[in-house]
Amino acid sequence: MDIQTASHTEPWPSLPLEAWRDTYATLHLWTQIVGKIRLVQSPWVNHAWHVTLVVTARGLTTTSIPYGTRTFQIDFDFIAHRLTIQSSDGGMASFSLQAQSVATFYARLMAELDALQLHVELHLLPCEVADPQPFDQDETHCAYDPEFAARFWQVLVQADRVFKQFRARFMGKCSPVHFFWGAPDLAVTRFSGRPAPRHPGGIANLPDWVTREAYSHEVSSGGFWPGGGPIPYAAFYSYAYPEPAGYAKAKVEPAAAFYSTELREFILPYDAVRQAAAPDDALLAFLQTTYDAAADLGAWDRASLERDGDSIGPA
Repeated sequence: MDIQTASHTEPWPSLPLEAWRDTYATLHLWTQIVGKIRLVQSPWVNHAWHVTLVVTARGLTTTSIPYGTRTFQIDFDFIAHRLTIQSSDGGMASFSLQAQSVATFYARLMAELDALQLHVELHLLPCEVADPQPFDQDETHCAYDPEFAARFWQVLVQADRVFKQFRARFMGKCSPVHFFWGAPDLAVTRFSGRPAPRHPGGIANLPDWVTREAYSHEVSSGGFWPGGGPIPYAAFYSYAYPEPAGYAKAKVEPAAAFYSTELREFILPYDAVRQAAAPDDALLAFLQTTYDAAADLGAWDRASLERDGDSIGPA
């Protein structure tokens, strides 16, 4: 299939990490800049839910961000390959997503915000990145392949859709399905309702108090990650915090899923889902069986936390 059209004709396109590693690294930092704008302008929400981006029909968005009596939002469009800023007073600005350094992207975005009378100051070091360079000085990361950016977004579209089905089965406290730009990953997290042991922290360039607040209560979390380090390929993951005894040896589905002792989470290669006869079913099975392991071994009150999807709706 023509590489230039694959992302628009395949619901689950291939996303080999080696083919777009440089674009991935650059785009990761661009999303951090946009995410940090939402962070500094928004009231703190538990577990840092106020910092995330959200999948849209064209890319990723901050959703509305408060600014005095106005609001604004920033959108990545991975069909037209543009970044757009819109404000509630009718202001709008836009520029192309193309090969450009992180420093150039940062300067262009800040200039457009200033022109719209949206003056924002950021902490310029990336989060959760080893050996970070300040955004305004990073001339190293400058790749942008529009085909692979579009493929990445298309995978997020599929994952977002299935994650929302999984989320709907739960009545307890549960996160939205949202994109954390730190890792980066698309995630959905269920909570048992009980406090968790103090998290040790130690995540690169992320204050320990942020991590500890994020994991203040017991969770079972699933998500999608483009890959890196010990997992050199795109993958779905699922983990429990705290991890209950026996979790690593739990039987989960589908057969391609395995427990990573290095990451301390279950991993399902993206290609195993993409190539499955029924990708939605394969992914839902992974999310459900890994949650089952966390909830059963962790003695969650499942009767009060879950619901039968068939019972939803008018009586």
